[in-house]
Amino acid sequence: MAKLFISEYKFMGKMKASKEDIAAPQEPALVVQTPVVIGAGSLQSVAFNEQTRFVRLHNDVICSVKFGDNPTATADDARLAANGTEYFGVVPGQKVAVITNA
Repeated sequence: MAKLFISEYKFMGKMKASKEDIAAPQEPALVVQTPVVIGAGSLQSVAFNEQTRFVRLHNDVICSVKFGDNPTATADDARLAANGTEYFGVVPGQKVAVITNA
């Protein structure tokens, strides 16, 4: 069963000495959601935490995603490659929807 794995973050990581941001999230994640099944119909995540500012998505098949208050993903939305990991800035309280896109 194909899945979309979602981790929610508030902060970027910081270099210890200089305290500059680095291009990686600050672990641990605020929330690690139960994976969303990727199938022929659009399915949504739960709403993002009120402190979430960006998410890490990892998908194990080709899919498309859409963000919003009540999103419905279609094959015309943002396409993610199989076994890919992407980061997206998000609005707290919104959701991500996913659909297969082979």
